[in-house]
Amino acid sequence: MKWRFTDPKYDVLPPNHLAQIHALDSRSARLIWTLIVDSDLHAVDPFKPGCFQHHESTEIGDSYGNADEDARIRKWLYRCAIPFDHVVYLSWQPDWAITTTWKMLVKYWTSFYYPISDDLLVVDESLEWCVLFHHEYEIHFGTNLPRIATEQSDEREPE
Repeated sequence: MKWRFTDPKYDVLPPNHLAQIHALDSRSARLIWTLIVDSDLHAVDPFKPGCFQHHESTEIGDSYGNADEDARIRKWLYRCAIPFDHVVYLSWQPDWAITTTWKMLVKYWTSFYYPISDDLLVVDESLEWCVLFHHEYEIHFGTNLPRIATEQSDEREPE
């Protein structure tokens, strides 16, 4: 998984940002996967009906080298209203997961998610919300929490 963040072919993150991304061992990754599966959160694509009070989605255009699309998705993720310092779990498959902050996910979403090859679930321990990066160029956000929807919310992006 390290190749996503250290290989010039994909992306090279600054050391201080890379230090905020922590791969989970297989046992811990399986615990996260089991928690998600046992919650039945993803029983129906994208989320089990009734699991969340609110569901929003957006399509992802070609973001490779496209600063406008990259920024649009960052703003969309920012409006999910998850605090930047909040620890989140990213799970791709049963034995492949990491922890990082919401800020790192928003800033480097194109390093964490590759369309066509990745289905990526992002949660915290509460399971009050979930972001699904779907392999078919879609992002889904399900939540039981309020979402920022004002233009003012677009003013602050991760540095």
